[in-house]
Amino acid sequence: MAQPAPRKPVLVVEDDEDVRAAVAEILEGEGYEVVVAANGREALDELVHVASPSLILLDLMMPVMGGPEFLRRLRAEWPRLKDVPVLVLTAVATEALPGTRGILRKPIIPDELVTAVHRLTGRSD
Repeated sequence: MAQPAPRKPVLVVEDDEDVRAAVAEILEGEGYEVVVAANGREALDELVHVASPSLILLDLMMPVMGGPEFLRRLRAEWPRLKDVPVLVLTAVATEALPGTRGILRKPIIPDELVTAVHRLTGRSD
């Protein structure tokens, strides 16, 4: 019997260490590989090592490089990732950025996080 293809990692871009750790723990508990970055600059650096994430969870307001700038650079400099869904994590914004697949409000509710990630990664279990 053939082995299923390995799942692509989820990239979590969040400056709050506690939120970043909680999201990673929840998703790892669901069987996802998680790559984390504390800001957009770190996330761009991580993309050199991650072949193609299945999803990017993106905070908007971060030091060094915020979510809007990261998203602009992602789309301009990484055309191979143009179809990777981006889900905004925020406590302040009322709408997702253009080119993103929705918004998840902070504080994060674990069930809502898992449901959104399953939906956007195409996972049905």
